[in-house]
Amino acid sequence: MSIRRFSAWVLVLTLFAAPVMADRLKDLARIKGVRENQLVGYGLVVGLDGTGDKAPFTNQTFRNMMSQFGVTLPEGVNPNLANVAAVTVTATLPPFAKAGQEIDVTVSSIGNADSLRGGMLLMTPLKGADARVYAMAQGSLVVGGFGAQGKDGSRITVNIPSVGRIANGATIEREITSPFSQGDTITFNLLRPDFTTARRVVEAVNGTLGPDMAYAHDATSISVRAPRDPSQRVSFLSILENIEVDPAEASAKVVINSRTGTIVVGQNVRVSPAAVTHGNLTVTIQENPEVKQPNPFAEGQTAVEPDSQIAVTQEPARMFKFGPAVTLNEIVQAVNQVGAAPGDVMAVLEALKQAGALRAELIVI
Repeated sequence: MSIRRFSAWVLVLTLFAAPVMADRLKDLARIKGVRENQLVGYGLVVGLDGTGDKAPFTNQTFRNMMSQFGVTLPEGVNPNLANVAAVTVTATLPPFAKAGQEIDVTVSSIGNADSLRGGMLLMTPLKGADARVYAMAQGSLVVGGFGAQGKDGSRITVNIPSVGRIANGATIEREITSPFSQGDTITFNLLRPDFTTARRVVEAVNGTLGPDMAYAHDATSISVRAPRDPSQRVSFLSILENIEVDPAEASAKVVINSRTGTIVVGQNVRVSPAAVTHGNLTVTIQENPEVKQPNPFAEGQTAVEPDSQIAVTQEPARMFKFGPAVTLNEIVQAVNQVGAAPGDVMAVLEALKQAGALRAELIVI
């Protein structure tokens, strides 16, 4: 006997109602022009224990590498590259990185290699978006994944064995020019654009350094007058980034994640006077298969006859009633009093938005 039930989701209602606290400027904004840069390269991993790939581009890459060392492979002969894998190598070049410094790299198989465990990455140039080489990578991989396969085809895999990392695996060869020391101003870009926050940043900077030291361009960018001397500018920024600012409260939003069943209701959400009725439908399917035996000495075969029982249950409708200027706390209390499931809450919020009673932006992700 098997029973299948289709009922409301199991979800979580998450609330954000924490008081606004002062944040440092370094936590609210980033300096314009001071940024990371992505690097990527293509190379070979060797020394694998028979877990390499058999992709045609791996053979081509291996031939090209051997020819650079003066070794010519006969035409038409495909070497057995069970211990070699073609990979992409990625890294992030931090701001102010200098030639000779080392950065971590991530190595990922692009063929059908089963595992990169125990492999060695051969020297691989890492290029930026301008196709110029900024670092060289090489070293032994550390792979967190593990895989095993039996002769009967059964296999087990833990994590991802086709991706590994090399700590300090790339050496920086070229520096990127930073506009940090150029111009008479330093521009901060807010991580979350907001006109009120931009105004408060200007007021906090001017209150600390003096009038007319900072001015806002828009809801994101704030420029601050700064000395030209690089050493003085570093000290100046050390003071700036530790100035505390009270960020503005976020706009009213309700975020619904339909995949995980999470509902996030912002602190400033309000509901106009409205009443919503919502019911819940449950369908139950019960299977009771019966075995039918033929009569003795009769010509027939044993058969299984399905016996399905379908029941539909509709719970009493639930009434949500909201008065004028309802706060977040009152919304939660109303939902909890009727014992509504999160799936019901989603439907109610969407209905309120369509009716124009929900004073918030409804975002479904």
